[in-house]
Amino acid sequence: MQTTEAIYRHSLTLLADLYELTMACGYWKLGRADEEAVFHLYFRRNAFDGGYTIAAGLAYVCDYLQGLSLDESDAAYLLSLRGGDGEPLFERAFVEHLCAMKFELNVDAVPEGTVVFPHQPLVRVSGPIMQCQLIESALLNMINFQSLVATKAARICSVATTNGEPDDVLEFGLRRAQGVDGALAASRAAYLGGCGATSNVLAGKLFDIPVRGTHAHSWVMSFDDELEAFDAYARVMPNNCVFLVDTYDTLSGVRHACEVGRRLREQGREMIGIRLDSGDLAYLSVQARQILDSAGFPNAVIVASNELDEHIIASLKDQGATIAVWGVGTKLSTAYDQPALGGVYKLSALRRNDSSNWQYKVKVSEQTTKVSTPGVLQVRRYRDEDQFIADMTFDEGIGVPQAPLIVNPADSTHRKRVAPDTPYEELLVPVMRAGVLVYDCPPLGQSRERTRIQLQSLHPSIRRFVNPHRYPAGLELGLHELKTSLILEARSRAENAGST
Repeated sequence: MQTTEAIYRHSLTLLADLYELTMACGYWKLGRADEEAVFHLYFRRNAFDGGYTIAAGLAYVCDYLQGLSLDESDAAYLLSLRGGDGEPLFERAFVEHLCAMKFELNVDAVPEGTVVFPHQPLVRVSGPIMQCQLIESALLNMINFQSLVATKAARICSVATTNGEPDDVLEFGLRRAQGVDGALAASRAAYLGGCGATSNVLAGKLFDIPVRGTHAHSWVMSFDDELEAFDAYARVMPNNCVFLVDTYDTLSGVRHACEVGRRLREQGREMIGIRLDSGDLAYLSVQARQILDSAGFPNAVIVASNELDEHIIASLKDQGATIAVWGVGTKLSTAYDQPALGGVYKLSALRRNDSSNWQYKVKVSEQTTKVSTPGVLQVRRYRDEDQFIADMTFDEGIGVPQAPLIVNPADSTHRKRVAPDTPYEELLVPVMRAGVLVYDCPPLGQSRERTRIQLQSLHPSIRRFVNPHRYPAGLELGLHELKTSLILEARSRAENAGST
């Protein structure tokens, strides 16, 4: 499968915020570049105030990690940078060290299509601290955006159903997406999240996604009248006839589509359907359905577009709309109502060159949600036969007792005991070891199917849009106690320092 390497024909190693390079330089100058560190990538709040988020973007990460290296042009650019005094920001020896460096990172991650929850790691990175630091922003960029769009797609597809069967949902967002790379990533993530096809032909080629589309208003407007336009389109594309009927008068357009549909049928072809792109979609779809059925086209589908999202689709369903196919563009590909997931990347453990023991690290804040979790973390998901029960984040050094107690990090009084024989899986899987990729990225279609199965394993109360039930996801008791003690120690040190 082609992803970023097909889009960018050179290394993305400098896809980094400058402070990652200045810190890297600092570690190198202080002789600390090879100290072993552990970082975790996670987010603090579910996308769209929902009950879950879909993990996505790992395939991009895998391509990116395999291509980590700096070439001569990268070195020349870094050497051209200047500090506030006009002197070179980076000395030549450091840049040469970067160019010669072999990346030796260990990476573990949650497979794409997995439902995930706040404060649990989606990616764990360990290895030389300088190398861990350099990849921070690129990982966040790739995971944050695609997870956001995949989640939006899953929400949209969850309401686009008829009699319990899924409708077709098409991603139409190319023209409104945030640039070329944003459009391609959005098409990929939308398919992973459940959309059945895209209008984006390059995304179809790169990611093997089905592509759909027929004609625009400009086609109709380029002819003297609508009937002539439909007839001409039917002649040149007889196997792809979905007529856009709202250029002038929608219901007249439906009748014109039926007239051309009869001519197609005489030639042994069938009209696929019509598309509504404006107006009262609920009313117009009902009227259009009646016209189509009366004209002998009960199998012709009604496609709708026009600023759709999960809330509008749910409303149209409640109003009895007879729409079978949904073309969702701007509000999907741009994650319109929440433009960023807010993922973060935090240091959680450090091992000095002269020590074999991990020194656990915690970032403290007056805001509880911004306090990080220390340790070398893994996530264990418990389940019964057909439903997820709870997720527990634990430290691999502390381990897990036979009957663990899961503590809600936001409210430690909320605790859940797990029976010893409860089935489970551990979510973070090996992706890279010592700089070598060990993970076989599944085909995108397989990750899409994983999304579907994972969502089925969530209780409906967690999937609902309004006041979703909070899924039990928290810390193993021993890790919670460790985190609490480190927070108290950090605050005590800060208070003592402030009093001197």
